[in-house]
Amino acid sequence: QVQLVESGGGLVQAGASLRLSCEVSGRPFNFDAMAWFRRAPGYERELVAAIEWSGWRTWYKGSVKGRSTITTDNAKNTGLLEMDSLKPDDTAVYYCAEANFYGATVETAYLVWGQGTQVTVSS
Repeated sequence: QVQLVESGGGLVQAGASLRLSCEVSGRPFNFDAMAWFRRAPGYERELVAAIEWSGWRTWYKGSVKGRSTITTDNAKNTGLLEMDSLKPDDTAVYYCAEANFYGATVETAYLVWGQGTQVTVSS
């Protein structure tokens, strides 16, 4: 059984940095991509960043591009999302998810989800 567990969220001030971690257990060999989504209060869940497990390809939502870095550690079966220069608009519950192909932009393509970790950015 595949399980994803996020950690690293918290309450920070605007301008601070956070590193979110997603530990994957039971990951099948054919899960090729990890993504981070977020859901802000009153909004639908949106894709923030995605990465192929090999690390060759990444994608970022425009509003986080340039201040976020998504990486994977194959040896540890862990994915990371580092976010700098955080803004109040980044406040949301962040979820990691796994898909068996890179490039998926819709939630239904992601087969396994974590429980989410809260990120709150104060102004």
